[in-house]
Amino acid sequence: MTLRTKWSKGKVLFLMFIPCLLYYLIFKYLPIFGIVVAFKNYNLYHGIWASDWVGLKYFRLFFSGDDLWPLLRNTFLLGFYNLVFGFAAPIVLALLLNEMRLRVFKRFVQTVSYLPHFISNVVVASMVIVFLSPTGGLLNRMLESLGIGAVNFMADPGWFRSIYVLSEIWQHIGWESIIYLAALTAIDPSLYEAAGIDGANRWKKIVHVTLPGISPTIVILFILKIGSMIEIGFEKVYLLSNPATYASADILSTYVYRTAMTGGNFSYGAAIDLFTAVVSFVFIYSANLLSRRATGNSLW
Repeated sequence: MTLRTKWSKGKVLFLMFIPCLLYYLIFKYLPIFGIVVAFKNYNLYHGIWASDWVGLKYFRLFFSGDDLWPLLRNTFLLGFYNLVFGFAAPIVLALLLNEMRLRVFKRFVQTVSYLPHFISNVVVASMVIVFLSPTGGLLNRMLESLGIGAVNFMADPGWFRSIYVLSEIWQHIGWESIIYLAALTAIDPSLYEAAGIDGANRWKKIVHVTLPGISPTIVILFILKIGSMIEIGFEKVYLLSNPATYASADILSTYVYRTAMTGGNFSYGAAIDLFTAVVSFVFIYSANLLSRRATGNSLW
């Protein structure tokens, strides 16, 4: 089939695809050329190409500095906790919704769980700060009613990871469960009937029919989640953290922001950001390779 024939048959689909193509070209591929800043002593007035070439200077500076390991530890732990607890939560919610027989209640739960996804990170962070405020916060009022003193959660580094992970789960659990609910609709109903004839209860049907049926979807999304584990969303971490919690809250993306945008050292920030991208690529490539060998499911 020639290109002209393909265009005549699917020109409407091609036209619908153009905005998506332009988005990725402009915002994803063209900025790749900016990584050259990591290898130059970038001067805002001279421009990228006129700035002096310094090679791996800023990479050596970062690897030999005292900030490397604390930043890696904080980034990895925050991403790991979010992966362990945040990845399983949508699967559990999808399974529970799939088992509901009362349609009205099911739709109500779906709507309520989807809504937080459409709330901006600024609003979510503000809500968290207000709820956990030591002076009048809802949680501290509950603690005081039980005879427990108020706790300044937002100033305690030990609480930051728990607060971040729980807020992420609350915000995205409903939205991320949609793809699992879609995968559940593809399971052949006759499999449940056959399992029921064999004496399987609802729990055994979930274990032996439902979970194997959506396992390819789970594997693919798990690989993608691993790839983004170290590239944690900058906005919410930045909004929830403060100098008092930097011991556990300061991650690579927030450090890059303070270094490049606040400190003006764009080359140093670009070097750290490039290092983060390389580590993420290694993670997703390794996870994809292991998944292909172990389960036969992979991204490529």
